Amino acid sequence: MAKTTTLTTTRLIVEGALMIALATALSYLKIFELPQGGSITIEMLPLIIMGLRNGVKWGALTGFVHGVIQMILGFKNVMYCTTILSQFGCIMLDYVLAFTVLGLPLILKFFFGKKHDFAGVIAGTIFVCVLRFICSFLSGLLIWGSYAPEGQSAAVYSFLYNGSYMLPNTIICVIVVVLMYKIAPKIFAKQKQNFVKE
Repeated sequence: MAKTTTLTTTRLIVEGALMIALATALSYLKIFELPQGGSITIEMLPLIIMGLRNGVKWGALTGFVHGVIQMILGFKNVMYCTTILSQFGCIMLDYVLAFTVLGLPLILKFFFGKKHDFAGVIAGTIFVCVLRFICSFLSGLLIWGSYAPEGQSAAVYSFLYNGSYMLPNTIICVIVVVLMYKIAPKIFAKQKQNFVKE
C-alpha cells in the first residue's frame, strides 16, 4: 500500500511539474500584450487540465506553484506598488490567487455528473476563468485604479481593462478544451489516485 501511494504521489508531482513547465513556456507565447500587464495566451490551459484530471488539491497546488514562479519572474511589477499593503495585494491577486483558482474546475464539473461530462468540462473551464477575472478585477480596482483615465471610475477601468484580455483568453481556452475533448476525451478524465498492485 505504501509503495502504491508513493507511486501515485510521484506521478502527480511529475505531471504537475510538466504542466507548470508547459504553462510557463506558453506564457511567453503572447498573441497580444497590454501595456500595464495582462496578455492573451493559452497559459491557463495546462493548469485547468491538471485540475480536471487530478482534483482540487493537486490542481490548486499546481496553480499555486505556477503563480509563485510567475511572481518571481515578474517581480518588477510588484515593485511598482508604493506600499507594503499594495505589494501584498498585488502578489495575492495578480499571482498567487489568480493562478491557484485555475486548478479548481472540478468543483463545478462535479455537479454535472458523468452523463454530462462534456458540459461539466466546459463549465469548469469557464468557472475558473471567471474566478481569475475576479482576482484581476479586484487588483485593478484596489491597487491599479490610479491608471484609470480621467473621469473614469476605477471599477469601470478595471472591468474593461481586465475583460479585454480575460474574455479572449476564456474563449480560446474553451475552444481548445472542446477540440481536445472531441479528439481525446480521456485527457480530461479524473485520474485514479491509486495504482493497481502488480
